[in-house]
Amino acid sequence: MSDTPAQSSLSLTSLAQVKTETLQQQRRADDHAWIEVIHRMDSIYADLVRSQVELEEKNDELENAQNFIQSVISSISDILIVCDINSTIQQVNNALINEIGLSSDDITGKPVATLFSEKHQELIEEFPEHIRSDNIINCEIDLVNTDNNPVPMMISCSPRYDHENRLCGFVITGHPIGKLRKAYSELKQTHEELKTAQQFLVQSEKMASLGRLVAGVAHELNNPISFLYANMHALKSYEAKFISYLEAIHSDVSKEAREKLRAELRIDHMMADVEPLVEGSMEGAERVSEIVQNLSKFATPQEQKKQAFNLISVIERAASWVIRASSFKPEIITDYPEQLNLVNSEGHVHQILINLIQNAVDAIKDIQKPLLHFMVQKKQKFVEISIRDNGDGIKANDANKIFDPFYTTKSVGVGTGLGLYISYGLAVEQCNGDLIARNHAEGGAEFILSLPLKEL
Repeated sequence: MSDTPAQSSLSLTSLAQVKTETLQQQRRADDHAWIEVIHRMDSIYADLVRSQVELEEKNDELENAQNFIQSVISSISDILIVCDINSTIQQVNNALINEIGLSSDDITGKPVATLFSEKHQELIEEFPEHIRSDNIINCEIDLVNTDNNPVPMMISCSPRYDHENRLCGFVITGHPIGKLRKAYSELKQTHEELKTAQQFLVQSEKMASLGRLVAGVAHELNNPISFLYANMHALKSYEAKFISYLEAIHSDVSKEAREKLRAELRIDHMMADVEPLVEGSMEGAERVSEIVQNLSKFATPQEQKKQAFNLISVIERAASWVIRASSFKPEIITDYPEQLNLVNSEGHVHQILINLIQNAVDAIKDIQKPLLHFMVQKKQKFVEISIRDNGDGIKANDANKIFDPFYTTKSVGVGTGLGLYISYGLAVEQCNGDLIARNHAEGGAEFILSLPLKEL
C-alpha cells in the first residue's frame, strides 16, 4: 500500500528537523573547535611573551655581569693577560696597556711571548707545559714597552678552565716591581739616615751627660793626681841630696866627713821615706788608671763584651760622679750588699745608672731636704736596682710617655729628652733586662732597673 499525502508530509518534516539538528550540532562543534584554537593561541602567545621577558631579563643580567667583570678587570692595578692553551692572547686589562703602551687590538690574538723580553723566552715557552701539569708559576720577569725598555714584573701564571672544567688556557697576573725596588731603596736610605741621626743623638746625649759629669770626674782625678804630684816633688828634692851624697862617697872623703854629710842631708830619713812615697805614687797612678778605664767604659760601651763585674762598685762610682758634679749634695741612703757580681755589659749598665741618678738629682734640686735611696734586691733570676728620690713624683699625664724620645718635663735648653729613652733601650736591647718607672708609696719617683743574674 502506498502512503497517504498526510503521511508523506509528516516524514519530510521529520527529516528536515533531523538535518537541522545535525547542522546545528556541526556548527556547535566547529565553534567549540575554533574557541579551543583561539585559547591555545592565546596560551602560546602568553608563553612567548613570558619567554621574551625572561630572555630580555637574562640578557640584561648577562650584560650587567659582563660590564661588572669588565669594570673589575679594568680597575685592577695588577696586569692581567688571558691566554688560550696555545699561548695566544685573548684578553688583557688596562694595567697592561698602560705599562707597555700598546692598545688592546695590538695585543690580542698574538703570542704571549711577544710581550716579554727575549731573555725570558724559554721560560715563557714552558708555561703551557707547566699549566698542563696543573702547576702555578711565580717568577720575576721583564715586559717590554713600546720604547723597547724592560719593565720588571713579579708575575703568577695559573691554569684556566671552561664551564665543563676542561683546561682551556692560562691567566697571567703580575705587578710592577720597579717602583717597589725604588721605594725599597728610598726606605733603606731613609732608614740608614735615621740610624745615623739616632747614633748622632745618642752620642750627643752621651757627651751632654759626660759634660755634666766633668766636675765630678775632675774631682775624682784631682786627689790621686795631687798625691802623685806631691810625691814626685818630694822625690825630686831627694834626688839632688842623693846625688850629692853619692858624689861624696866616690870622692874618697873621710868617714867622719861622710857621716856628717849623711846627717846634714838626712839620708836615713829619705831612705825610710822613699818606699811609702813610691807605694803612694803607684796607688795614685792605679787610681787614675782605674778612673780613665771607667771613663772609657762609659764612653765606648759598644766596643766591650759582656763580662763579670761588681754591680755595687758600678752603682757607687756612678753616684759619686753625678753627685760630685751637682751643685748640692743630697742625703744618700743605701740598701745593698758589699758585693754582687753580674755577667753583663758594664759600660752600658754604668751609662744607664748615670742617666737614672742624674734624672733623680734633677728631680730634687728644689727640695728642701733632698734624698736619694739606692736599693738592690735579688728576685728569682733577676736583680733589681731601685733608684728613688723624694721629689714631686711622676705626673699621671707623663707616666705613659716618660720613655718616649725627646719627651722631657725640663725647661728648654736643660735636657734633650733622650736620657731615659736611651736608658730604656740599653736596658732592654743591650743588657737583656728591663726598666720601669713609677711613683713610690712614700712619695717621689722610683726607677727600677732589672738585670739578669746570668748572661741570657
